[in-house]
Amino acid sequence: MRRPGLIGHPGATPPVPGWPISRIPRNPLRPATPRGLLSLLALAVLLFALITWQVAVHGPLARADERLSAFLVHPSRGWALLADLGSIVVAVPVLLAVLVYVGLRSRRAGTARWWREPVAAGALMGAVPALVVPMKELVARAGPPVMGPGTGFYPSGHTATAVVAYGSATLLLLPWLRRTSARRLVLAGCLALNAAVGVGLVVRGFHWPLDVVASWCLCGALLILLRLFVRSPSP
Repeated sequence: MRRPGLIGHPGATPPVPGWPISRIPRNPLRPATPRGLLSLLALAVLLFALITWQVAVHGPLARADERLSAFLVHPSRGWALLADLGSIVVAVPVLLAVLVYVGLRSRRAGTARWWREPVAAGALMGAVPALVVPMKELVARAGPPVMGPGTGFYPSGHTATAVVAYGSATLLLLPWLRRTSARRLVLAGCLALNAAVGVGLVVRGFHWPLDVVASWCLCGALLILLRLFVRSPSP
């Protein structure tokens, strides 16, 4: 027997046409399908491999990179401050604060293995020097003229630290934000911080542009792997 429904809805037990099944805001990360993420992962890896090859053999792309840098470098304290946003002493504490916050919220929500995502993000941050330092030694690229003699500038360590720290913090934090405006603000902040670090490093003369772009590609691939690992919180 049909039970009387609410005004404007069919008189049947939901779910039925016209009845909202869920009022929980959508996870902004959900629209990205695993296939799409894997395609982005492959693209990031291919770009990183191409840039690394060109830098290692000092090919046309690397020579163009050095010419471009000559027009971009304008050393000043302001640009150095932007570059410092990618230092360990600035970026890693931000990530740690988010890991603690997300872990506590997940535990209070009764999530099984609530520590899973925070531990994964922390491990990813720890893997950055294990990947970047050997690459610096292997490629042994000299730095811009401002930096004087020496090698080990490719890829950029500050850029890698910023991408993984701020990117991981954003990936873990977004599913817990219910307001669209808050999500947009966090995403914009993450992009702005990483852009500021990259611009600061290049314009100050700490790195060639390709050093920064290569780190974006490498650590972007790492973030995609983390994204595939991250779960949405239970409603």
